[in-house]
Order: sequence, then structure tokens, then C-alpha cells
Amino acid sequence: MESWLTWFLRGVLVLTFLFLVGRLFELQIVKSSYFKLLSNENRIKRVEIPAPRGLILARGGEILVGNRLDKRYYPLGSKFAHAGGYLSEADETEVGKIDPKCPEKGPRKLGDLLGRGGLEEEYNCLLKGTDGEELIEVDIRGNPVRVLGKKEPIPGLDLKTNIDFNLQNKIPDLFENKKGVAIVTDTKGEVLAFYSSPSFDPNNVAKSLNDPNLPLFNRALGGLYHPGSVFKPVVAIAGLTEGKIDKNYIFVDPGIVTIGKFSYSNWYFSQYGRTEGAIDITKAIARSTDTFFYKLGEMVGIDKIAEYAGKLGLSEITGIDLPGEIAGLIPTPEWRKKATGEDWFLGNTYHVSIGQGDVSVTPIALNQAITVIASDGTFCKPRLVGNGQCRDLKIKKEILDLVKEGMIKACSTGGTGYTFFDFAAKNSGKTVACKTGTAETNEDGKTHAWFTVMTPADFPEIVVTVLFERGGEGATVAGPIARKIIDDWELSKNP
Repeated sequence: MESWLTWFLRGVLVLTFLFLVGRLFELQIVKSSYFKLLSNENRIKRVEIPAPRGLILARGGEILVGNRLDKRYYPLGSKFAHAGGYLSEADETEVGKIDPKCPEKGPRKLGDLLGRGGLEEEYNCLLKGTDGEELIEVDIRGNPVRVLGKKEPIPGLDLKTNIDFNLQNKIPDLFENKKGVAIVTDTKGEVLAFYSSPSFDPNNVAKSLNDPNLPLFNRALGGLYHPGSVFKPVVAIAGLTEGKIDKNYIFVDPGIVTIGKFSYSNWYFSQYGRTEGAIDITKAIARSTDTFFYKLGEMVGIDKIAEYAGKLGLSEITGIDLPGEIAGLIPTPEWRKKATGEDWFLGNTYHVSIGQGDVSVTPIALNQAITVIASDGTFCKPRLVGNGQCRDLKIKKEILDLVKEGMIKACSTGGTGYTFFDFAAKNSGKTVACKTGTAETNEDGKTHAWFTVMTPADFPEIVVTVLFERGGEGATVAGPIARKIIDDWELSKNP
């Protein structure tokens, strides 16, 4: 009689045989198509053909961003970096995800290059093409045998901008790497030049990542600055529209206004011990008379000042077609109470009336507010590509003309914009309208230097805004740069 061990071993043998037969059946019959597919895939190699990215062009067709065999190419280097942006590979959080702006292009793959900042990011879907692929049969060693098929890549679309190549190329040289901004637009909102300094080289972004001067920071859209006296035209519009003053209103400058133990002086009195005498609204703008605007702000009231500043776009984003824009701050009593727990006093209104205190704006928003004056009350979203949406703010033309007259006087003999005093004489009588600004920063006593100008004054074509961060006086520091930009513009029109 056989032992139980013998029977056990026979059972194991039978089960093993049945398992092997079943496994063989599975491999040969059930999964034959699957392994055939694997075999074919080992035989066929898929080679991705990257699609060329669309070019970014200036308004005259000049290449601002192009392509070379080894990577994206930025011929202007740092001169167009904040407007153009740069590329980098998709990170682990982006791989496998679909861009909601262009779902038809499928999920992002490892190694995909994506736009970062500027137009590269804003118009990534348009610039990015659709990759192609080639199917190649290979032998057992992986060597190519023949091409089985090819799907051609679809290049990305080119992007033609409103940028004036000459201005964009020359303006950065005026900054010498000092912190600041220059923006040039036409009265329809088309951006002709856009520069934030210091900048970075989009051909080699890595070397700027740890720079303490933050060259990747876009000051034109993301920087908040006290505007100082370039804010005064806003207060003038509020006062005239609300009927608090008119063109016949006369103010006698006392040099200093006192409320209790607090004193608020005019810059002319502080620096030279002199007063302006009897002045109207146009001379107050031309001479940037602080005492005039203290009292005008008091008459208008902080809520109305905030209302008109908001109407001109200073407390919201402009909607420019670039990523990273932030909104400005126009303080109100409600805001102050919530933010600091403090009450609002008349002195706070005085500070706001001359663009100080808690007032903070971005350079792009300030430029756009001045463009509203230049365009007789039309607000158009600034655009680097195409035309922006425009809306009529319904500000009376005679009010804007009065403000513009004050800005014309600011750049004429006796005004604060002395760098333009000889402009008319050198340009066949053509005039400009401007406003200077020197804004306190509470940082080591240094001031932001502002200068904004439109030309020609009667029918403005362009608006230029220059800011030097903690750079000094507006007329002295920013004014000469604005003059060079305007001179280059005039020269390009009349070579």
C-alpha cells in the first residue's frame, strides 16, 4: 500500500502540470494579441517631432522672439524680457494636466516647454504648436530599418505685437540697470514700449534667480508706488466735475496750511521760503502747488477722490494682456478702519490729495489714467497685441481740456517740467503736456521720481510714463529720460 506522501507528491505533480498547461493556454491563446502588440511595439519606435513655436514680432515685423535649432531665442535679451517672458520645462505638478485654454492640445508631457511670464505665458496656447511623430521599424538591436509613417508637426502661430522695435531697443539703455519703469502707449491703449528695470536675460534665466535686485520682478505691473504729484490731475478732475471749483476759481497760496498742531506745506515754500500768490487750477497743476490741492481735496472729500481715482482705473487692474498685474490702493475711511483700526482725519485727506499717505498705484495704471486725459475721456485696456476694449468715462471735454492746459503749462517756462521748456522751439512749435511727481517713500528719505507726458498736446498720439524707484526728483531724474524717449519718437517719424 502506497504511503500518503507518495499520493501527495503525485497530487502536486498533477497540479503543477495543470498549472503549466493553463498558463501556456493563457499565453498562447488568451493573450496572444496582447503579446503580439508588445512585440510590434518593440519593433516600432515612435519618435516625437517637436512643433516650432510661433514667433513674436514687433509692429514692423522685426523679430522680438524667435527660434534656433537648440532652443528658443530672444534677440533683444533683457530689453524685452518682462514683456516677452521666457520658457521652461513643465514641472511635476503640470505634467499630465491639460491647459484649460487649449484642451485640444492634450495633456502636458515631460519635457514640454511652457511660457513663463510675459507674452510667452499669456499667449502660450497660440504660440505652442502641435507636435508630430515618426514611426520607425527597428531591428532587435534598436537600429532603424525603415520609416513606417510620419505625422507632420503643426507650427504655432506667430504673434504680431504693437511694440515699436526702435523704442523698445533704445529705452533700456537709458536706465543703466537702475530700478524703474518706462511705458509708452498710444491713446488707443496700444503698448509701443514696455520696460522694467533691472531686467533678466530670457536666454539664460538661471543666472538671475538669486539676484537680490529681483530682476524677474515686473515693476510695471506688480510694483505699488506712491504716485506723488502725478496723482494731482485726478483730484483736479474730481473737483471740477463735482463743481467744487471751475476755471475761474482763484486760490491764494499761503505756503503752509495748519490744522491744530499739524502743518502741511507747499514744496515751493519748504525749499525756497516763497509762495505762489494767486493761482488758478491750470497754474496749480503747472506749479504742482500742494496747498492748492490740500484745500481742493478737503472740498471734494476723500470718498469722491477715491471714486474718481477708481473711475480712472487706479484702484483696479487695467486688464493688460500680460500676467501678474495687481491692483492699486486708493484708501478710504472704511479701508483705514479695517486695515489699521484707526479713524480718518483731515490730514489723511490732505496726504491723499497730493498722492501720498497710503495711495499706491502701479505704473501701468498711472499711465492709463493719464491716457484717459489724452484721449478725451476714453479708457482703453492697454494691449501688447491687438486692440483693447474701450469705454467712454463720460468726463466733460472742457474739464479734461482744462487739466490738459495745466499739464501743457507744466512743460512750458515757469512749470515744473523744465526738461521740455525748449521742446516747442526745437519741434516747429509742437507742444507737450506733462506732469512731474516726487513721492516720499519713508525709506531713508529717498523719493520715487515720476514723469508722465503726452505729445502732441493738442491731439496726443502717445503717452510716456517713466518711474525711477527711490530715484530722486521727478523733474530731475525721470524728466530727462522721458525727453529722450519723446525725441526718439519724433526722430523716427521725421528721420
